[in-house]
Amino acid sequence: MYTIGIIGGSGVYDMPGIELVKNITLDTPYGAPSGAYSVIKISGREAVFLPRHGSGHSIAPHRVNYRANLWGFKELGVCRILSTGAVGGINRLFNAGDIAIADQLIDMTKGRESTFYNEGKVYHVDFTSPYCPQLRQAFIDGAKSLNFHVHTRGTYVCTEGPRLESAAEIRFYSIIGADMVGMTAMPEAQLARELEICYSTVAVITNPAAGIAADRLTVTEVMATMKESSERLNALIARTISVVTTERRCSCGEALKDAGM
Repeated sequence: MYTIGIIGGSGVYDMPGIELVKNITLDTPYGAPSGAYSVIKISGREAVFLPRHGSGHSIAPHRVNYRANLWGFKELGVCRILSTGAVGGINRLFNAGDIAIADQLIDMTKGRESTFYNEGKVYHVDFTSPYCPQLRQAFIDGAKSLNFHVHTRGTYVCTEGPRLESAAEIRFYSIIGADMVGMTAMPEAQLARELEICYSTVAVITNPAAGIAADRLTVTEVMATMKESSERLNALIARTISVVTTERRCSCGEALKDAGM
């Protein structure tokens, strides 16, 4: 059984010193995950990696089978998940290439299966702090030990996609307190909480969001920034895995306690 999971893009395989142990293909009660789970050895520890968008980034964010992905991690014994994502910067202090460790979420998705409890017993899990504080601190400590500048807080607004946002939508998200915009944090974070898995996101600001910069947004720009940032991102993931303790000192593991009707 493996305790640490990583959700992200294929760039994680560029981490120095990574060793592929084996691949595991799973089926779940919710269908097939995005791909095979890769057991890797990193920073002296074994972890399980899954590409959120599948091989070759072939699955759009609104079509990702989030429930299957998270269920598979749980089945493999994972109790902590480090996720990565590309986001647009809304907060003008967030520049392209910056790394942000999100601490809050706003969900603007509308067509996704967002719970494991559609039938049977009803659970209302507490989501006051959507990201595990212990994992967030491990990211922060890892960045500090590497002398990396990161934004240690930030509100992530998750949109449905796959289109990018309008300038008016970005102005609205800014008014309600969002610092960055992406398409994958939800329902991923909620499903992790329902499975009592610790979950935290490290996001790369790939571009200013719509209307903030004068130029039109392009996927080419996003991919170029992710490539430039991959070395720092991968180093941060590796260091975070090395500093996170085996003891869980958060409430994520008891998320269902007193939450059932």
